[in-house]
Amino acid sequence: MFNLLKSRLKKTLVALLLVALFLGMSTPSSYAGLPSGNAITDGKALLRYALPIDNKPVRQLQGSLEDISNQLRANKRWSAIASDLKKASRVIDAPDKLLASIPEADQSKAKIIIEQIKTDIESLQQTAETKDKEKTLIQRAHALNLVGELEQMMVKGFPYEIPTEYSNLPQLKGRATVAIKTNKGDLTVVVDGYSAPVTSGNFVDLVKRGFYDGLEFTRSEESYVLQTGDPAGKEVGFIDPKTKQYRAIPFEVLVEGDKKPTYGTTLEEAGRYTDMPVLPFSSFGAMALARPERDVNGGSSQFFFFLFEPELTPAGRNLLDGRYAIFGYLTEGRDVLDALKAGDKIESAKVIDGLENLVEPTA
Repeated sequence: MFNLLKSRLKKTLVALLLVALFLGMSTPSSYAGLPSGNAITDGKALLRYALPIDNKPVRQLQGSLEDISNQLRANKRWSAIASDLKKASRVIDAPDKLLASIPEADQSKAKIIIEQIKTDIESLQQTAETKDKEKTLIQRAHALNLVGELEQMMVKGFPYEIPTEYSNLPQLKGRATVAIKTNKGDLTVVVDGYSAPVTSGNFVDLVKRGFYDGLEFTRSEESYVLQTGDPAGKEVGFIDPKTKQYRAIPFEVLVEGDKKPTYGTTLEEAGRYTDMPVLPFSSFGAMALARPERDVNGGSSQFFFFLFEPELTPAGRNLLDGRYAIFGYLTEGRDVLDALKAGDKIESAKVIDGLENLVEPTA
């Protein structure tokens, strides 16, 4: 194990090398996209932006509310927050533009959500006048959860065809929420089948089987990842009881602007060095499939949480984007995830929402 060096540049490079080594499993073996500007470090926000929808007003609404946290971090710029809230208010005061992307069957529910968001924005405006930071953050989070519900209603089916060569693997055509109970506390994660249907489908299928129950975490203090999914015995992945074969999952990444994921090759191998994935490594608790160092299509059951450290792995400037397949983000339980160490265990994992989106293999 390398020692961290004092130089910030060297620390960054060493940390990234350690991540690559640690994730190598050395045991035998049309989207709107993210907004420009500072990298987003909130998993919930990344999931909202990753939804395959095309409604500019709702993205403007979301962006205005998301920006509030940026202003609070920048020494509480209350005048900028007031401006954000005015922009959000203008959008919500024109509900027909939001409703235009909602199916007729969901219009009544959407109208109720829009009214709730309007109420939240009015409350936020009052709170911002008092310059109450904590209350502002709480109210903003509630409003954004409602915006996320509205955006989810705008999704019009699954947006592309998955290559038939992967029909022998589980697929998640939508999203699923998984509750993970550990000996240190509870985690909640959302896996995104819109961006990574095969990788997400594999994970949800294994959760459904109870595969992860009782498995230990491994963690290297200097590599900034927490990994699990290695079953007891000589195997390093899932052996399908039907085929008696190791279930290998192809590398899968959806790039901003692409209509469907790239399979079987990293973005580096494809020469797409500057292209950004829809699901980037910019959030604490990003979930990605681990794999053998030299086999991009050799991942199976092992996955890792990325313990994002801004000083060591600057958002949007790390070497992991496009090299490992992200399939979801932690949404609840940050303190628990940060406390987990090698030897801690998953007591149970359960799909609590979205199981209906899991498509079983057809071959």
